[in-house]
Amino acid sequence: MDTALLDKTGTLTLGQPSLIGEYKTQNLQYAAALASYSTHPLSQAIIRNYNGEILPAQKMKEYPGKGLEAEIDGTKIRMGSRVWCGDLKAQSDDNAMELWLAVDGRKPVRFIFEDVLRKDAAATVSALEKAHINAVMVTGDRETVAKHIAAQCGIKTYYAVQTPPQKYDILEQEKALGHTVLMVGDGLNDAPVLVGAHVSMAPGSAIDMAQNAADIVFMGDKLSPVSDTYQIAMQTQKLVKQNFALAILYNCIAIPFALAGLVTPLGAALAMSGSSLIVIANSFRLKLFA
Repeated sequence: MDTALLDKTGTLTLGQPSLIGEYKTQNLQYAAALASYSTHPLSQAIIRNYNGEILPAQKMKEYPGKGLEAEIDGTKIRMGSRVWCGDLKAQSDDNAMELWLAVDGRKPVRFIFEDVLRKDAAATVSALEKAHINAVMVTGDRETVAKHIAAQCGIKTYYAVQTPPQKYDILEQEKALGHTVLMVGDGLNDAPVLVGAHVSMAPGSAIDMAQNAADIVFMGDKLSPVSDTYQIAMQTQKLVKQNFALAILYNCIAIPFALAGLVTPLGAALAMSGSSLIVIANSFRLKLFA
């Protein structure tokens, strides 16, 4: 493995963003109505911040990489990315995560969120780089947010504003260049890449589809299991090779003695048991790296 593709929200961060700022009650009602149909962390943050009644929505439809669209009391509502919700000119210079709400005939409303970076995210990226694994961040968030998180984690290469098909294309590009790719992600839009990667991991907080698509699921708030798993896998390979070498060496020594009739049955039994114990004892060394 020489390349690690890392999602941002829920992977490099804890994936538990909180809504900040003041918003009109009706805007929160509309946002909560659409958010109730989504498992996206930002949608869940809106639900956690809203205490009122969830308005019934009709004609609900999800557009991958863009957002949600529905009708509430005959009014067309959209919630998702800036451009998709109609804000074509404004540019935000801050690093805040955002979600936009568009109501027919009104100016789009910006919802602002903050998320917490996993405490060991930078250390894990550094450990991967020391192991000669290139860490690459792929996220659907905008450029300023992606750049800010990448700088905090020490990631040199990142891709922002990526739709699920574009994430998969990045994976295919890396594979076409001959790279062995690890994918770490937690969302619905990460599932195709998790399946297509050579090896994949998902945090325990990931949605069920991402966990089912991943080869490995790690628990807790730390990202270090990503680098730890690689180190354990490498040490396992070394121990397997050592055990094969020990077995070959034993046979090269013991068989000639047995053919020459220099080994008694008791001696052969003791030698065989001893060789097995040596191999098992060597395997126990893996605990030193766990």
